[in-house]
Amino acid sequence: MYRTKPAKGMGYTAGKSSISIVMVDNQEGKVNLDTGAYCTCVGKSYLKTIVPDWQEKLMPIQGVKFSSASESMNPLGIIDLTLIFPHPSQCVRIKVEFVVMDNCTSNHFILGNDYFSIYGIDISNQKDRYFTIGDNKRQKFGFLNNKKQITVIKNEEKSPEKELFISEQLKEAEFNQELTEKMKEKLIDLLFKYKNAFATDKEPLGAIIGHEVDIILNVENPYPPLLRRPAYPASPRAREALEVHIKELMDLGVLRKVGHNEQVEVTTPVIITWHNGKSRMVGDFRALNTYTILDRYPIPRIHETLTQLSQAKFITAMDALKGFHQNVLTDNAKKLLRIIVHCGIFEYLRMPFGIKNAPSHYQRMMNTIFPEELSEGCLIIYIDDIIVCSETWENNLTRLERVLQKIVQVNMKISLKKCHFAYSELKALGHVVSGLSLGIDKNKVAAVLLKPMPQTKKEMQSFLGFAGYYRQHIKDFAKIAKSLYKLCDKQTVYEMTEERVKAYEELKIP
Repeated sequence: MYRTKPAKGMGYTAGKSSISIVMVDNQEGKVNLDTGAYCTCVGKSYLKTIVPDWQEKLMPIQGVKFSSASESMNPLGIIDLTLIFPHPSQCVRIKVEFVVMDNCTSNHFILGNDYFSIYGIDISNQKDRYFTIGDNKRQKFGFLNNKKQITVIKNEEKSPEKELFISEQLKEAEFNQELTEKMKEKLIDLLFKYKNAFATDKEPLGAIIGHEVDIILNVENPYPPLLRRPAYPASPRAREALEVHIKELMDLGVLRKVGHNEQVEVTTPVIITWHNGKSRMVGDFRALNTYTILDRYPIPRIHETLTQLSQAKFITAMDALKGFHQNVLTDNAKKLLRIIVHCGIFEYLRMPFGIKNAPSHYQRMMNTIFPEELSEGCLIIYIDDIIVCSETWENNLTRLERVLQKIVQVNMKISLKKCHFAYSELKALGHVVSGLSLGIDKNKVAAVLLKPMPQTKKEMQSFLGFAGYYRQHIKDFAKIAKSLYKLCDKQTVYEMTEERVKAYEELKIP
């Protein structure tokens, strides 16, 4: 019923009908643009096929009478819906209040003339009928052609669902602009095929199957008093921020509130940190980490990992959205991961940031999910960063499909905002990587260049940690940094001598 390359840029097939395709609540529906209707309405029976939970969204309506040409209509209430009109260039959204009728038998929404003026909807009755919405008269939408409906379906290239995926979701991703239209089309077809791999507003977080996270302590119950800690004092501003973060995590299914009759043996306080005016909730898991048995699963060295890209012509980088929060916890781990704040005790249902062994568990899980791809050298995994590399375009599609297929199978969700598809060079893991070279991400270095010289041992340790990240790009790194590492010793008085200043400048600008 829909095609993507309609005549004269239209969004739909032409015909004598005034019915068009819309997307409502991620479902495909039909809407009748009825210039003769004074009321915008929808029948109860049709509405429930598109919006199953419509009764929960229904608002009351009183003292208004409605009738059709043949009978009186029985209004049940009003429902607010967003109609999305798909189009190859850009989808158009309009918000509409529909009166829900009990005895309306129409198998479509009815958009009355009251909304024609609100949104500037104009219908052209030329040979190829179409309508426009708003000021953009070049963006034409057509109507369903009932007589040729079967033929249209056979010739269909993109469904409204696919158009919506392209215009609403893929716009957040980055694509190599040097790809030909044919290459990009094949890539988009592949991404749409595995659209369930990507996070959406309705499914923002995955729940990875078969890799539950457990925590093993070196002490038994009854636990030491250090593991039952009180909430930290918090300012009114911090309390307000805490409540916002907790609500967000509960809405995502990451946290749940612990009931007053539940036995609580371990509690961890949390703090609010601020950066550039934005708050972050951080659990102080130091006590729990002290009693947690260390998991020594290795984390790969970034430099050694990225050298696998030496022959790559196409590089795709993806990122698991809130990666740690996609890991489900065992019942034992949930009881150990309870946080305490001014408004109660809450239990983590997913793996939080800041606990011991979280990176090791995540790396092991990813290596278990993609063993063949890792052994073949076509995939690089660094915790929640996923990099697919290929020497040819065909391999790029094949390998990406294998990875996406497994992502869907384990119910992982990828953030499209952090996806970069089919580049010959891109920034990944703090480096600029390509099939020809491995370089430094200048944006990362710029942040350090703007900082003043370290004034304390702690600041110097932080700087050396950053510099060590790029040590492979700095000739004689160990020799240059020796005096600065010596400066961080407990027995050494902190003094920036001329030799140390020179060493600092050499490391600062490699």
